Amino acid sequence: MLTLKNIDKSYADDQALSGVSLNIPAGSCYGLVGPNGAGKSTLIKIIASIIHDHDGDVQFSNNKRRIGYIPQEIALEETLTARDNLYFFGKLYGLSGKTLKSRTDDVLSEIGLDNRGKDKVQTFSGGMKRRLNIGCAIMHEPNLIIMDEPTVGIDPQSRRYIFHMIERFKKEGSTIIYASHYMEEIEQLCDEAAFMDDGEVLENGTIETLLQNHAVPSIYVKGENCLPDDVGEYGSVTKKNGGYLIRTNDPLSAMEKVLSFCRKNNEKLDRLELVQPRLEDVFFSLTGSQLRD
Repeated sequence: MLTLKNIDKSYADDQALSGVSLNIPAGSCYGLVGPNGAGKSTLIKIIASIIHDHDGDVQFSNNKRRIGYIPQEIALEETLTARDNLYFFGKLYGLSGKTLKSRTDDVLSEIGLDNRGKDKVQTFSGGMKRRLNIGCAIMHEPNLIIMDEPTVGIDPQSRRYIFHMIERFKKEGSTIIYASHYMEEIEQLCDEAAFMDDGEVLENGTIETLLQNHAVPSIYVKGENCLPDDVGEYGSVTKKNGGYLIRTNDPLSAMEKVLSFCRKNNEKLDRLELVQPRLEDVFFSLTGSQLRD
């Protein structure tokens, strides 16, 4: 579907992207993972042909007119109705007459707003606006859908609705590029992902491969005075949710060490558990830091 070769982009003295190369297969949901400022938005604007002045090659296997781009910022006219917004974008994509009306009806149903089509957007919740934002981008039935942080600041119900939409897009054969700094969303939705930070791709591959190659086993410990002074010998210790996360290649020995210490010193242990490796652990392994906002 899409091949990126050595993409570079600078703003004055700021190197936004440096040597980015990726292959995004057709029919997949491909995640771009990284903190704010990592270069995700710049990269997808280059893919969407919004930014033209860059170095490197962007090669498509399909017609660029079949791209649907959903920006992080809401791109709607709030004084118009939902239906009028869809009409406007449909006309931009070359739809007209009965085709435009029929497609508008279909999209309103797809985004769960078929009973709000005649209402002005300014009366909508944040989640409803996000869904309409997606609807405007799919009026022309694109086969490449680019989504930049589509769930920022929305309610859980709208988030679930957007997830269901993405699953439907995948079943219909669309390719999706999904940029986010929410690791749990990438794990749930994406087949493959690329980790970005400071304008570079640190690692990419299938979700399973990334977890296998880079995630370090961890244990979670919670309790007062529950850690022996030498627990750091087993791995790195960081504070998390009122307890401690210990990343270690020998989690069972670390757990035994904590249990033995608590028994010997009669310390209360509230929680002690193995932690399933997550993509956030992969990011920590690659950068040595937590994913920042």
